[in-house]
Amino acid sequence: MRREDHRLLTGQGRFTADLDAPGAARGVFLRADRPHARIVSIDVRDALAMPGVAGILTGEDVRRAGQRGFWVNASRDGVLSPLAVPFRPALAMDRVMFVGEAVALVVAGTAAQAQDAAERIVADYEDLPHVTDAADALSPGAPQLYENVPGNLVFAQEHGDAAATDAALRTAPRVVRIALRNNRLVPSPLEPRAAIASYDAGVYRIAVGTQGMPTMRKELAEILGVAQESVRVETGDVGGGFGAKTPAYPEYVALLLAARAFGRPVKWIASRSEAFLADHHGRDGLLEGEVGLDEAGRFLAMRFRFTSNMGAHLTSQGVYISAHNPGRSISGVYRTPAIHGAIRCAVTNTAVVGPYRGAGRPEMATVIERLVDAAADAIGMDRIALRRRNFIESMPWTTATGVTYDSGDFPGVLDDALRHADWGGFETRRAEAASRGRLRGVGLSCFLEATGGPPIEGAAIRFERDAVVIHCGTQSNGQGHETVFPDLVAELLGLPRERVRLVQGNDIVPLSGGPSVASRSLIAAGGAFKVGCDLVIARGRALAADALEAAPEDIEFADGTFRVAGTDRAIALVELAARHAPDDGPHPLDADAELSMKTTFPNGCHVAEVEIDPETGVLEVVRYTAVDDFGVVRHPVIVAGQVHGGVAQGLGQALAEDCRYDPASGQLLSGSLMDYTLPRADLVPPVAVHEHATRCAVHPLGAKGCGEAGATAAPAALLNAACDAVRSRGIGHLDMPLTPYALWRALHGAA
Repeated sequence: MRREDHRLLTGQGRFTADLDAPGAARGVFLRADRPHARIVSIDVRDALAMPGVAGILTGEDVRRAGQRGFWVNASRDGVLSPLAVPFRPALAMDRVMFVGEAVALVVAGTAAQAQDAAERIVADYEDLPHVTDAADALSPGAPQLYENVPGNLVFAQEHGDAAATDAALRTAPRVVRIALRNNRLVPSPLEPRAAIASYDAGVYRIAVGTQGMPTMRKELAEILGVAQESVRVETGDVGGGFGAKTPAYPEYVALLLAARAFGRPVKWIASRSEAFLADHHGRDGLLEGEVGLDEAGRFLAMRFRFTSNMGAHLTSQGVYISAHNPGRSISGVYRTPAIHGAIRCAVTNTAVVGPYRGAGRPEMATVIERLVDAAADAIGMDRIALRRRNFIESMPWTTATGVTYDSGDFPGVLDDALRHADWGGFETRRAEAASRGRLRGVGLSCFLEATGGPPIEGAAIRFERDAVVIHCGTQSNGQGHETVFPDLVAELLGLPRERVRLVQGNDIVPLSGGPSVASRSLIAAGGAFKVGCDLVIARGRALAADALEAAPEDIEFADGTFRVAGTDRAIALVELAARHAPDDGPHPLDADAELSMKTTFPNGCHVAEVEIDPETGVLEVVRYTAVDDFGVVRHPVIVAGQVHGGVAQGLGQALAEDCRYDPASGQLLSGSLMDYTLPRADLVPPVAVHEHATRCAVHPLGAKGCGEAGATAAPAALLNAACDAVRSRGIGHLDMPLTPYALWRALHGAA
């Protein structure tokens, strides 16, 4: 059992909604009911007269407070169209840009009083033309949403060699093309967003569920226009994140400004409806791919074009993960001499789009693996044989786009997956299903992802009298940090497990680095702790040399003990730490560490087997096998849980989840759990998880990251399995999600 499990399972968790502050008021946001309109006026007089109302904040108040723009990240490599950033206000100022945008913040004694007052605000709008689809937004004649974003194109980036790819595709004996819809998703963490904001003596304070306190603090300070020392962020337990709790949101800025304006803390807890409207969404766009092959089935070139919907504003990492991240894994696991990818990012009148589990890797893996299956179909070659013919088989390997894979065994991973999934026995199972009137199919996804996120990560180790306290900037939102990191440090320093305690989610110790995203918790914070432990041992060696009256170079360290080489003279780290414990101030063994991290490349092969009832379109996943290469695994049970969760989310995208806007009205059609289907227990089969590890050569722990593998692999595996199932009915293409209605229409349309 993980250390944190008993506390969380017995209701002792401390989530943001469990916290309070003396004298805290409650905040409620009034949100736009239309996709694009000029704000003519906002009349708050009646609302201000309502019982318990302490004040109301509008966009004009935010303007007067001098709010600065939200920080937006974008790659500097391969830029086709420079980044254009529209100003994003904490509360809508002159226009509303999507249904659900915050227009006003009502602060009152209770949430009910604030809600009643919000309903008395009169907002007068002048409707403007809107657009909800990215391709439509980039088309000639589309409504121009921002003056500084010509043609609604906020950014475009390319990867690889366009000329070489074009030439190879022109002369290739066979070229195969596909296009896939990348359906929009709602992250839907179990715990909705919530925050408690306060202001005192020039310092803004916020308790908020985040995926990394340092990132949140940095972004809020920039938006508020103050030094980071003037912003304090505290995070307790976090009930899921999946990317959605990474950035600073407009609501957090508005709450902080309201706390300052009205002189009291303000608490806000989002409703599930608000989460659908205003949390950042994931995915959304069009994925196009083509591959050129020679007569023997060898890949000559691949070309990809993505059109990505960024929503009405830009999140801090939305452009980066949409345009940059796919390029780091654009080669997949295949030897391809020429590769080119081009990604266009557009603004529309929809909720903003940001990182969601996988963040650009599922898109790349899905289009590559569907393209390989389509190519095998087109040239009449077995899909396994085609993969084997084109696998990268030696390491390290530098791809056509200049990315170097340090380690991996792609053929071996495939062999393990086929064996564990009993691929050879599938045709017997297909025949048996046919005897029951079912269509059975099997599909696989040989995926690779680039993980690591921000390349710098800090960690701190502090020696106290009765414990070693370790600090990190990454934040657990289900990953088991309280177990993994103390156990790692205890092992590296040879300390009793119970002696090491983790602190996360506050700024007691200033730390550099990024949040828990990009499968980076272990490879970032774990790697930083390894560097920190090495510093502790080096300092301890000097202290031990003095205590043992030996030269530092003669001191060995193992199993928590410093020893003079070749003798029985020794001193334990615990005793050494106790001897040098100061009455006040830092301990001489304390260490502040920073890791400069390289990208790692987890990979694997997932095999899905499905049955479809042609009369109803209902698809059942009857078998799912995952074989992954995560490098050195620290905690197999936690890793298996990460794979299970990722597969569930990948199945959700492939089979059920679909966030849609009505093009005519701009209204969100899937705004609740009555309209939006999350994966339920009966949708997710038992997942057989297996390892095929090759040690990462560029990481101090040999680890590669695991959190996004399931979400990256599952969509392609499911799509390929479903296409295999319906191939006998003359259907060669399916789009996500594979709902019963979509499959029924495809089957009966083909008939």
